[in-house]
Amino acid sequence: MIAQLRDRLRGKQISAVEATEECLQRIAEIDGEIHAFLQVADDARAQAERADARRRDGEDAPLLGIPVALKDIISVKGMRCTCGSRILENYQAPYDATVTEKLRAAGAVIIGKTNLDEFAMGSSTENSAFGPTRNPWDPTRVPGGSSGGSAAAVAAGMVPGAYGTDTGGSIRQPAAFCGVTGIKPTYGRVSRYGVVAYASSLDQVGPFGRTARDCAILLGAVAGEDPRDATSAPLPAEDFEASLEGDVTGLRIGIPREFTEGLDPAIRAHVEAAAETLQQAGATVENVSLPTLAYALPAYYIIAPAEASSNLARYDGARYGYRAAADDVLSMFKASRHDGFGAEVKRRIMIGTYALSAGYYDAYYLQAQRTRTLLRRDFERAFETCDVLLGPAAPTTAFRIGEKTDDPLQMYLADVYTIAVNLAGLPGMVIPGGMEKGLPVGLQWIGPAFTEARLLNIGHAYQQLTRHHQVQPR
Repeated sequence: MIAQLRDRLRGKQISAVEATEECLQRIAEIDGEIHAFLQVADDARAQAERADARRRDGEDAPLLGIPVALKDIISVKGMRCTCGSRILENYQAPYDATVTEKLRAAGAVIIGKTNLDEFAMGSSTENSAFGPTRNPWDPTRVPGGSSGGSAAAVAAGMVPGAYGTDTGGSIRQPAAFCGVTGIKPTYGRVSRYGVVAYASSLDQVGPFGRTARDCAILLGAVAGEDPRDATSAPLPAEDFEASLEGDVTGLRIGIPREFTEGLDPAIRAHVEAAAETLQQAGATVENVSLPTLAYALPAYYIIAPAEASSNLARYDGARYGYRAAADDVLSMFKASRHDGFGAEVKRRIMIGTYALSAGYYDAYYLQAQRTRTLLRRDFERAFETCDVLLGPAAPTTAFRIGEKTDDPLQMYLADVYTIAVNLAGLPGMVIPGGMEKGLPVGLQWIGPAFTEARLLNIGHAYQQLTRHHQVQPR
């Protein structure tokens, strides 16, 4: 856990070099099976040596000497940024993302880049052009997606903390499947500068850790306004760790009816048990309703592909990335995109282009945006009577590799409980809530905009009362 490692580093019980070597050794031992990493940083040991030198000079920083991993959609200068796609297989980032800059300033050792569904489009990390990541709890199952590599790396103990992105559940669903803690911050809380875009009005960077305290430390290191990101919220970074007093007395928890109706009874039992645990600690629980929730999934699969079709138009073989051999420019465009993009990315580009085309914009894209507004209002009404919402992170535990790849609609339904949070731009956090037939079950907490401190405190309080977060894969 990051807080304990930080204390050991500060107490000089372990050096940054030793901590980094432990991670590198663990990666070498087990990542051949898990495939969480697409690349390990050549300079990881050098970064650790610099962190130790900074400490010897009397400096301290929030993550000084702590190894972290980044989803391979976040730019790190000098490292490849493939986005899990053949079209960017040999693309080397010429600059650091703001998140990367802040991590360097905080003293973190960026140990490598993790696997993902291509361009973050997927719910299982099976859509990566470089092969699937496997769940550390059961290698025959998926780790979730699209940030499955980051979640699996933390769950398997290859790294104490990692960062992913969340466009429709891509931090929270993998956190649930891998039995770790993950938080998707409010849209605008963390800069997207240097993060390759999938759907620009939905994407947000967030951390994975074993505990809510880990995530508080990791989020505090990267949050804050960035003038290079026009959507960055004009708010300073917070000391999220300082908010973890663990008291939930008087907390009003709302459980949306739409989250539990038709839910697998085994998953529902874990949600109800969590509510009961916090109720005994002083919280109150009530039922609320999000009437528009049923329309969130179809609205998302209009809006996100529409934005993707625009964002991915730049990958044409002309400026950077893969270029196919062809006799003329138009043939080169077609062949480069045909060869470079995988099936799921092509599917979403086509859906998005259709939704934005003349004659269909009003019927599809405009209606989806109106639905988004109604959904946001549903959340606002719910938060008039409660402080936080509780529900499942996914309708099932981790499914088997290959189980849903031939049925895109079933794959999309894996994110049915997470997508609405992105459409509304709200923060959402997933923490381990127990085990079901040997696989982790995740609990999702949703708060009003910019209440990450509240969510992290709830997660911390729950983790002081339970031991679910301490269970690890063998």
